[in-house]
Amino acid sequence: MKKHQSGYWIIIYGIVASLLIAIYYLFHLDYFDSWGKYLPIMKKLSLSLFLIAIILMLSKITAKIIEKQIHNEGDRYNLLRITRFLAIVFIIIILASFLFQNWYTAAATFGLISLVLGFALQAPITSFIAWIYLVFRRSYLVGDRIQIKDFRGDVVEISYLDTSILECRGDYLGNDRSSGRIIRFPNSLILREEIINYSGPQVPFIWNETPIQVAFTSDLPFVEDCLLEACLKDFQEKYPQLAKNEPTIWAPAVYFRNNSYAWMEAVISYPVEPMDTTGRRNRILKYALPLLNAEPHKVQFPEGTLR
Repeated sequence: MKKHQSGYWIIIYGIVASLLIAIYYLFHLDYFDSWGKYLPIMKKLSLSLFLIAIILMLSKITAKIIEKQIHNEGDRYNLLRITRFLAIVFIIIILASFLFQNWYTAAATFGLISLVLGFALQAPITSFIAWIYLVFRRSYLVGDRIQIKDFRGDVVEISYLDTSILECRGDYLGNDRSSGRIIRFPNSLILREEIINYSGPQVPFIWNETPIQVAFTSDLPFVEDCLLEACLKDFQEKYPQLAKNEPTIWAPAVYFRNNSYAWMEAVISYPVEPMDTTGRRNRILKYALPLLNAEPHKVQFPEGTLR
């Protein structure tokens, strides 16, 4: 739908630009000499509107190429934002050239306005600078799961002044599922707070772990084999290609640690997509517990009120 709309606007801007340039040259006819002092203004206005239409048309063409050629959602989003921003800058320059005959006067006027706005709009200006930093530093992209300060969620929008994330966990959930709430924070926050990006260098995975409490009398090699089997089974079903081509890179591991009470914990460490932590943990437990319960003489679970 968006692609069709983009093509539609390209045609409209092309037609408008053609009409405006035709009007501009019509004003050069002797017939319009009677307009006197208004004629130069009309010529300049038609030319300015023609250039604006061309800029808008080129921005739509560029946006269409970006949407077609760039497959990474985060990169595509940033490039589209930059394209719109540059279009706005060029349009402002054209409007300024129309309003001010003398560029020195225009520069002085804009300098004075910028000085006043700089004091009045420090926070928005800082957020805009932070947006430029985000574009080039790529601290996070649209679609990434991030944590900044007490906010944690999936990035859904990075505007010129703020970032919107779809919250996960939150006040009402004990897992990593989406809470349904949208959190917006100013971009300037990234300049003074650390950012945790769960879509790190080992994309698409992060490492997570799940503990199972077992008694000290359990057959620990058997427990380890059961947990590894359950984890590998889930990984092979969900990522068959990776399991076939890169089995060692994403191999899970089991380790044991003492618990504060009278039992120990068997901990399975495994790769997981940031948005699938709860689901993968559930699947591993559903596979592992039947295997462990099938051999009660090998695996004893802790009993008593402290469990």
